[in-house]
Amino acid sequence: MSAGLTGSAVRNGLAGLLLLIALGSGLDPALGLGDAFLIKSLAAFGLVLAIMAAFLPLHRPHVRCGPANQVTLVRAVLTALLAGLVGEVGTAAVAWTALMLALAAAGLDGVDGHLARRLGWASPFGARFDMEVDALLVAVLAILLWSLDKAGPWVLAAGLLRYLFVAAGYRWPMLRYPLPPSRRRQAICVVQVLTLTLALAPLPPPVWSAAVAAVGLALLCYSFAVDTLWLARQAGLDPPTGGTP
Repeated sequence: MSAGLTGSAVRNGLAGLLLLIALGSGLDPALGLGDAFLIKSLAAFGLVLAIMAAFLPLHRPHVRCGPANQVTLVRAVLTALLAGLVGEVGTAAVAWTALMLALAAAGLDGVDGHLARRLGWASPFGARFDMEVDALLVAVLAILLWSLDKAGPWVLAAGLLRYLFVAAGYRWPMLRYPLPPSRRRQAICVVQVLTLTLALAPLPPPVWSAAVAAVGLALLCYSFAVDTLWLARQAGLDPPTGGTP
């Protein structure tokens, strides 16, 4: 890996860390959060940085992270702040803050990909980094809905499905075959984030929130089922070319 790319990643990671500390330090006294809020947020962001470091070699031949990955990093900061809210007292202020952070993260989804394609910074690293942040955002939103009593523990399946799918690939190698690009998969990912975000809205009753979250989960289960059946049909054949799960 080039020194330039490594240096760029370190600088961007530090910038994201400073943004997280600045935003988290402002939210803490404003919302009356516990002492663990910033620690939880930092731990979640540390996970993002570990993921970033693991897949950074896929960004070559680019020698810096670029604007698209910087947008993804901002989404990661917002996701880490949401993770910090897990386990905090579910006051109205906390619920509204969670909704605003989730809306901001959802609103930036797709901006990074558009920038990468338009400015010529697209890379396997950028696609993987964006996917991992999406997966973490879905998992955090699902946990928040459960912790705020907006949905039952079943909603955690929304955040677990992808990780279970990846884990199952170690038992059944066919699940590790690359999947072809799919607009259905992309659209359902967006819908999943939006349904979980809308379910966080403080005003509607939990029954409404649970129903919205259930729609997103049902679509996500359908998408995974379609991909799993497609991969099962490829068993015994040469792995097809295409995107990753």
